[in-house]
Amino acid sequence: MDGPTLPARDIMVEAFLDRDSSFEGVFFTAVLTTGIFCRPTCGARKPHPEHVSFYPSARDALQAGFRPCMRCRPLEPRGATPVWLRGLIREVEAQPERKWTDGDLRSRGLSPDRVRRWFQTQHGMTFHAYSRARRLGVALGQIQRGDNVTQAAFAHGYDSLSGFNDAFRQLLGTSPGAARDSAVVKVNRIPTPLGPMIVGGTEEALYILEFSDRRMLETQLERLQRRLGCVLVPGETAATRTTEEQVAAYFEGRLREFSIPTESPGTEFQQAVWERLREIPYGRTASYGEIARRIGQPAAVRAVARANGDNRIAIIIPCHRVIGSDGKLTGYGGGLWRKQRLLELEAGQTVIA
Repeated sequence: MDGPTLPARDIMVEAFLDRDSSFEGVFFTAVLTTGIFCRPTCGARKPHPEHVSFYPSARDALQAGFRPCMRCRPLEPRGATPVWLRGLIREVEAQPERKWTDGDLRSRGLSPDRVRRWFQTQHGMTFHAYSRARRLGVALGQIQRGDNVTQAAFAHGYDSLSGFNDAFRQLLGTSPGAARDSAVVKVNRIPTPLGPMIVGGTEEALYILEFSDRRMLETQLERLQRRLGCVLVPGETAATRTTEEQVAAYFEGRLREFSIPTESPGTEFQQAVWERLREIPYGRTASYGEIARRIGQPAAVRAVARANGDNRIAIIIPCHRVIGSDGKLTGYGGGLWRKQRLLELEAGQTVIA
């Protein structure tokens, strides 16, 4: 098998020196003088570029005789929960209504600062903000099952109803009473070899699957909330757990067709485009013009491209399989390098791991 195509060396050197996170998954750096390989964003001291080689995958670096860096851990999917934190995560998920303190963390041998930094990097919020969001999500569930707002507030560690209402509105953008009849979409992060993805769904269906560094992610989440009239809370559901399992199997080359029920609210035109995307077989591509013809609007090529970019369920609704009429890769919300990797995987040129 041919391996993934690497960017020009001068581009990789610049990205390596700048610790450019947009190159995560594009290449790994191997230091000839130490025999260690790293992610491009590793915080370790940078050697002179003449002592660095570049590899398209961790597997290639290992086969060349380099050992993984203990600091940036290049063998672990980016965004994966580290071993030292997994026990705490299990406890939070087992008791999402619990109010955690720094003392609780220290009693488990964890540094509050270290935990805070990891959550800030991976979730964009501190651990305490994350655990508070989980508590509020559980409280919303109780309210929707018939409990009154006051009961939910005091049951989840709030000393006053006003404090509960303020925290609820800050997190969910609405009051507890107004959210009583809203749909709830639970959102989580899942690790993949191409970087973390945001996954969101109900128990019954998947609503969003996007790479966490996509620039339009916040816009996509806002559009989803408006179209569904839903609230987004941290957590997982049967649909998001199944998504994580099937996405992992896809990247390992064991799965070609997804069986996850999806819901993707949009205009009639968007729905038509997204339905045609699903018809592009694994390992094949189609042009924007072909999609436009298939929906009976051959002149709507630009509109097709916009609808392609508005897709909220990456990989499963395979917008990465759409290319230019000249065969070149064009826009992809997750980055062209990811589009190339996904097409290489589906063409059998490489396994992404």
